[in-house]
Amino acid sequence: MNYRELKIFAGNSNIPLARSIAKRLGRDLGKCTVGKFSDGETSIDIAEAVRGDDVFIVQSTSRPVNDHLVELLILIDAMKRASAGRITAVIPYFGYARQDRKAKRRDPISAKLVANMITCAGADRVLSMDLHTAQIEGFFDVPVDHLSGAPILADYFMKTFDDEEFVVVAPDVGGVARARKFAQKLDASPLAIIDKRRQAANECEIMNIIGDVKGKHCIMIDDIIDTAGTVCKGAELLMEKGAKTVYACCTHGVFSGNAIENINNSAIKELIMLDTINTNHDISPKIKILSSAPFFAWAIERISGDKSLNQFHDTDWQEDIFIL
Repeated sequence: MNYRELKIFAGNSNIPLARSIAKRLGRDLGKCTVGKFSDGETSIDIAEAVRGDDVFIVQSTSRPVNDHLVELLILIDAMKRASAGRITAVIPYFGYARQDRKAKRRDPISAKLVANMITCAGADRVLSMDLHTAQIEGFFDVPVDHLSGAPILADYFMKTFDDEEFVVVAPDVGGVARARKFAQKLDASPLAIIDKRRQAANECEIMNIIGDVKGKHCIMIDDIIDTAGTVCKGAELLMEKGAKTVYACCTHGVFSGNAIENINNSAIKELIMLDTINTNHDISPKIKILSSAPFFAWAIERISGDKSLNQFHDTDWQEDIFIL
């Protein structure tokens, strides 16, 4: 189907990323005001026509999660009622993703509920990055394009280490598959795993390293870093086991609680993250933020042109990767 024009709009969650995406596509952000009424209800004012347009709404559902989620839902509804030709919800960070299963009786599966809400609001498709678990794609009843932030992070580390010996580390057993894929992108054969277990209630976790890290640079990879407790404890253990240096990287830096203090006081030399969540660039001297805008812009251009995202090549975007 031919749409009148490609347009990029944004809620309040990550306007810098939305602007960067639009700029790389040679466009300005759509004219739209997202605010609040005096009673706290979300107010949306779309100040330009979108009839028949291919509309992309950039909105991470990050903290404050519920406010940003409601903004996304109402933006989608407003575009639908304004007769947009197609609406794609671009959700760089998908909140509630960790509530993707019933961990115990009577637990909600909130990720599925949020997926239903986005679909019911009128989204025709979803574009996101590192959804925590692949099964979340199946929670949506519309097409989902699921990007991985690993190529951006891998590109950075390949330039950082060059010919030096390093090992990719999974911070827990659940992250082994992610770490293995990341190691493949870095063409690194060694892989180490931090094995954690609690012997009994109210006892400290016992942590062991599976793999050889002595004298090597270690890169811990995760999709989300929240309180940073796991990576900080892991870094300490890796150094005790003879690691030369410890780096950490993630797609989404949530950083709740004492996360920044934990990172600053840890053995981590540098933490590399993407800008899927709007974060102060001076938040910590140990934290470096890479832009995901070239990758999202590339994906949006492909989607708008009804081209496959499987035809991916590093050269499509990597020359435009930069440090914020």
